[in-house]
Amino acid sequence: MASRLRASGQGSVRVRVAVLYGGRSPEHPVSVASGRGVLAALDPQAYDPLPVLITAEGAWTVPGHSAAVVLDPSSGELLGYRAGRPVYSLGRPDVVFPVLHGPMGEDGTVQGLLELAGLPYVGCGVLSSAACMDKAWGKRVAVTAGLPVTPYVVLDGAVEDDLLERLGSPVFVKPARCGSSIGVSPASTREELDAALRIASAYDSKVIVEAGVRGMEVMCGVLELSGEPVAGPLAEIALDGADFFDYAAKYTASRPQFTVPARLDEATTHKVRQLATTAFHALGCRSLARVDCFVTPEGEVLFNEVNTMPGFTAGSLFPQMWKAAGLPYEDLIDHLIRDAMTTPTGLRPAA
Repeated sequence: MASRLRASGQGSVRVRVAVLYGGRSPEHPVSVASGRGVLAALDPQAYDPLPVLITAEGAWTVPGHSAAVVLDPSSGELLGYRAGRPVYSLGRPDVVFPVLHGPMGEDGTVQGLLELAGLPYVGCGVLSSAACMDKAWGKRVAVTAGLPVTPYVVLDGAVEDDLLERLGSPVFVKPARCGSSIGVSPASTREELDAALRIASAYDSKVIVEAGVRGMEVMCGVLELSGEPVAGPLAEIALDGADFFDYAAKYTASRPQFTVPARLDEATTHKVRQLATTAFHALGCRSLARVDCFVTPEGEVLFNEVNTMPGFTAGSLFPQMWKAAGLPYEDLIDHLIRDAMTTPTGLRPAA
């Protein structure tokens, strides 16, 4: 589906790609794995990679350089700093691939910095990144777009006594602005609900409680091709007796916990893909996103959430979905970088 970028002859200039990975969120280890995967997949004939590891404390570092690194928003240069003063420049990258997961990276914060610097970058913009990171806002936008969603309640204070009665049992308690199933717990009793709220609140002051849905968890990878969102093959999550697709199943299982393509009939597959592209449009996404939903035994498709920078190792779900569509990992990365380089940053007038 996409041809790889190749150096065209001796002396060709390689594209300088800054890969941001790590970050301050609880998903730091996942992002490190994703960033290393992207860096390893870059064709050295076509790309001049610049790895920028953001530590768990928020320091920007470049392997092999002892100085802290700062992105200058006025020039777009990456500057090495010592004792509060710039001591060298690593130059201005041609494009940035922020392989960052979770708050302080996937939520519009880093995207805003890149916009200020005028640097093209892979992934969704500031507003869509922020809206999708917040599960409650994502659901509100989905409802406005006419999409059916799982019943939910947002908590930022006291818990109503009849919450379990209203939503049914079990419910799933989540930090509103975390990913990778971090801080997520099921609950069927008030005691379990209180315990789940304590866990979720350790990660976010805003908590969302969702009704459990009987049926299949399905994910759809959406990729922008020629300016239009295209839904790829669907993935079906294999829970293997678990209550939900938790962190351990996603990142520590010894074998893949998903099936591509999902075992759905043609009509239901079409409904999921249509929901995914509608959500992509409604939330203002660009470049890529993974749309997660549920399919009930009756064939109803319910929106759950959108992940604007899903896991990105070669074996991660999003790349595997597109591999099934005939787009290998390296070519997927090529496409995203090339597309980012032709996408203007900042506010721009309508055509």
